[in-house]
Amino acid sequence: MRIARFTTGEDPQYGIVTGEVDELGIPAEDSMVVALAGDPLYVGMHPTEEQHKLADVRLLAPVIPRSKVVGIGRNYAAHAAEMGNDVPTEPLMFLKPNTTVVGPGDPIFYPRQSSNVHFEGELAVVIGRICRDVAPDRVKDVVYGYTIGNDVTARDLQKSDVQFTRAKGFDSFCPLGPWIETELDPSDLRVQTHLNGDLKQDGTTQDLIFDVPTLVAHVSSVMTLLPGDVILTGTPDGVGPMTPGDEVDVTISGIGTLTNKVVTRD
Repeated sequence: MRIARFTTGEDPQYGIVTGEVDELGIPAEDSMVVALAGDPLYVGMHPTEEQHKLADVRLLAPVIPRSKVVGIGRNYAAHAAEMGNDVPTEPLMFLKPNTTVVGPGDPIFYPRQSSNVHFEGELAVVIGRICRDVAPDRVKDVVYGYTIGNDVTARDLQKSDVQFTRAKGFDSFCPLGPWIETELDPSDLRVQTHLNGDLKQDGTTQDLIFDVPTLVAHVSSVMTLLPGDVILTGTPDGVGPMTPGDEVDVTISGIGTLTNKVVTRD
């Protein structure tokens, strides 16, 4: 089931997206959104009689984390190698503030402080309930679903600061969307990133050094996870720079495509 957050020009709503999505992540022309009563993460799934054509609504970030976005670094061996780093022996965690989150079609603002901003297409895990010290074999019980993330990074600031906070913490540096897929096996998904139509990243979650159950178990052993928290699972190799005017498409099989354009901050 695909859960979207959308607007028709009024207050944001949640809805179930119907229709098929092709291999490029493009929804069928007859796709609809069935509105839900309230946030399904908190009140459950209660469809209403209100429906809209998907083409007539504006999709928003499918979740706004109440607490945090947890990033995982160097979780693909090829990406660790391209960055000149060793493969970590345990998940390498960092935090992105929830103010980094934007939705599909929203701009990625190029910060004045950087001259080397990179895209990083990733599978994102959405947590569905309060949890702590989750065993790997119980992770399915706490995961609400999966969406697509772009862990935008100011690479020059990451290098100069050593810490990741500023490099990954600018407003708009965590596009999420286009919806949450609640019924998905994350073990073998193709992750692709296109820059202005050119394929830059082409990986599979089979190559994750630490798989989703391991990541959720590890993160939850450190900090309590709350409903709506997001874990970014790491990016395949092929990351690279983007500049104002560029358009970035991240496609994950079984979910869809997240598209954002890079713009200059006024």
